[in-house]
Amino acid sequence: MIHEYLECGQITRAHGINGAMVVNPLCDSYEVFSELKRLYLKDGDFYKCLKVKKCSPYKNSAIVTVDGITTPEEVTKLRMEYVYAKREDILKGENDFFIVDLIGLEVKHSESGAVLGILKDVVNQGAQDLYVVAREGKADAYIPAVNEFVKEISLENGIFVSPIEGMID
Repeated sequence: MIHEYLECGQITRAHGINGAMVVNPLCDSYEVFSELKRLYLKDGDFYKCLKVKKCSPYKNSAIVTVDGITTPEEVTKLRMEYVYAKREDILKGENDFFIVDLIGLEVKHSESGAVLGILKDVVNQGAQDLYVVAREGKADAYIPAVNEFVKEISLENGIFVSPIEGMID
């Protein structure tokens, strides 16, 4: 299922007295997050648009000001809420994928085509993302998301990997 709105950050607290908020970006980088001109708050089945006035780096987060939120009290009511972006508003390269689109894909051996499991999650442990592969009757496998191991990604056909000995066993 393709989602129109994607989680892109979480409001953690107010910053100052003018309605600025500290947002923990969930994008690959601050640069991707800072390019967003609109953020959305989820309200039931609806999304409310917030026009971004300013976005500045702050430690490992961002300080964001939006139209319509002008006091720290308004921000405090939104504490721990997620902010969303429309899929089409997020800049990505030709071979980039949204994690939400990858979860649930079959992970297959690139040479034999054998199904190794299902992509359960993508976690970041520093240097690169790790694909968490759920395997039936076995412990999860972890595959570094680098070209050495991930050979092809197809939303229609799955994720093709070339694991080294011991990575999957």
